[in-house]
Amino acid sequence: MKLAELSIAAPQVVALRAARMLAAGANPSARDRRELERMGTEKVLAFWESMNAMGVEMAKAQQQYALAAMRQWWSPWVSPWSAAASATKVLEKGLGPVHRRASANVRRLRKPRRR
Repeated sequence: MKLAELSIAAPQVVALRAARMLAAGANPSARDRRELERMGTEKVLAFWESMNAMGVEMAKAQQQYALAAMRQWWSPWVSPWSAAASATKVLEKGLGPVHRRASANVRRLRKPRRR
């Protein structure tokens, strides 16, 4: 669901920001310069938050795998650990920060500009 929402929100943000840059022209206002600066810094922050969330989720998955391997040794009839479910959780955690920022940007950039 988040991936579908992001696939709609991201192009909207690009279009809204591109329109703002075109409207600003060669001499952007202070507000436009802040938006351009924000555009760059938020991408870096979202990337690092995403990588951190994925790393934490990977560590949890590895702990669960180790525990499942130990259980399998002592109780072979117990169902094995699901790698697919863990991979999905890792990807979902990584998508969260990017989705949050893109959705917030669409809401913020759609508001009419006050000069």
